Amino acid sequence: MNNKKHQPSHHNRGQLLTEKDNTRTQNLDLFSTDELVNIFSEEDILPQQAVYQAKPEIAKAIKSIYPKLQNGGRLFYLGAGTSGRLGVLDASECPPTFCTPPELVQGIIAGGDPALKKSSEGLEDLDYLALDDLKARSFSSKDCLIGITAGGTTPYVLSSLNYAREIGALSIAISNVPIEQANIICDINIRLLTGPELLTGSTRLKAGTATKMTLNMISTIVMVKLGKVYGNKMVDVAVTNKKLLDRAVRIIVAITDIDSYRAIELLNESNGSVKISILMALAKLDSKEAKKILDHSDQNLRKALAQYK
Repeated sequence: MNNKKHQPSHHNRGQLLTEKDNTRTQNLDLFSTDELVNIFSEEDILPQQAVYQAKPEIAKAIKSIYPKLQNGGRLFYLGAGTSGRLGVLDASECPPTFCTPPELVQGIIAGGDPALKKSSEGLEDLDYLALDDLKARSFSSKDCLIGITAGGTTPYVLSSLNYAREIGALSIAISNVPIEQANIICDINIRLLTGPELLTGSTRLKAGTATKMTLNMISTIVMVKLGKVYGNKMVDVAVTNKKLLDRAVRIIVAITDIDSYRAIELLNESNGSVKISILMALAKLDSKEAKKILDHSDQNLRKALAQYK
């Protein structure tokens, strides 16, 4: 009988940009508080520069995601640890901001909801787990997948991207290392090169910041393209509390030039729909007529209003 203990496989990732030593912070624990705040502030300029450099790939991703969602597809973010949490965060903010159904944009993290609060980074090495997570959500060729892996080597994420390509879904990768350090096979490769972290290997810092900025951009611009925005106003905002009611009223007033009391009346008549309220006010329609026009205009307020000019 072999009593030799199993030794986990080890791959030296020290060459990865996200794992390299930051020469500016080799004496980090000796810095004063003011020095620490100063260097963190200076280094946090790099995520914005990294996103700026990745503009062509980000734009390509948005142009590819939008028609998929317009034709009944869904957008999935998938990652482990910090990467997974960032995806879940962005996905969870879409319904209240754009009144989207929860299934339209979904965040998947290795380990599920418990991993949002409790570390479960060991699960990122289980490549089959991602396939189980996607299949459980009936992921298909109609859908889009953004796999997030800071170092570009996470098995959980790489296997999901491979699966997406195999079934004909749109596969997009977001990572923070150059392609020569981690070649990710996918349709669109977004590289956010933020450099070595201030705290060596802690990708929740610059890498995470750049990733959050990119997800913000992708989801918001896709929603703009889907008609969830009029001008710069979130006309699909879900009126679920006093703050959002106030925002909805101000949006209606700004676009229609009616008073706030009438705006509230319209919201009551339209069952809380800002779009329908605006159309009712500007086109002099009742709620049923306005809803019908919006439905025939793909829920695009600008298209609906164009019929009454």
